[in-house]
Amino acid sequence: MSDAPLIVSTATLAGFAAVALAMVLTPGPNMAYLVSRTICHGRAAGLVSLGGIGTGFIVYVLLAAFGLTALMFAVPLAYDALRIAGAVYLGWMAWSALKPGGVSPFQVRNLPADSRRRLFSMGLLTTLLNPKAAALYLSLLPQFIDPAVGHVLEQTIVLGMTQIAISLTVNALIVLMAGAVSAFLAGRPFWTLVQRWLMGTVLAALALRMAIDTGRR
Repeated sequence: MSDAPLIVSTATLAGFAAVALAMVLTPGPNMAYLVSRTICHGRAAGLVSLGGIGTGFIVYVLLAAFGLTALMFAVPLAYDALRIAGAVYLGWMAWSALKPGGVSPFQVRNLPADSRRRLFSMGLLTTLLNPKAAALYLSLLPQFIDPAVGHVLEQTIVLGMTQIAISLTVNALIVLMAGAVSAFLAGRPFWTLVQRWLMGTVLAALALRMAIDTGRR
């Protein structure tokens, strides 16, 4: 008896995981909020906030799963439109990281103490209003889905859960190490610059790959 084909191929899953990793490592509202909360009020506050952020990603996965399923079958040409939009957004993020005067998310401001419920709610709201999260699911994720294989809903859920696992793991590490990293970068502007250039270069490469990859339609 032959093995059943994978819903998402190993190569596709690895490619999407690389994009998800680059996105979570790129400074944005989620990272800034987590670092600020952790440095100001401790790791427990950061982890509670992370719970809200993870819940926000689950909401996006559910919306994308059912929305993309309908889109793939109704408007095939929308696939290329989303791919191009994703490439443009990645290119903009790369420029934001590489341009002069960029600010590290570890340069934080003071925040007032909040209850755990508010920390969770603010983490959730930060994700739901984060344009980077929206772009990931509306523009970037679709290029890794192959309608010819079928199971668009299942593919979306597998890729979405992969992104959530990567995001929660990396952000949990950021929470645990935020204080040490902030102290390290505070007196070392060279390493802050290296961090920005590394992220910007990875994002630029991903944007170029997405822009020229027309073979998945």
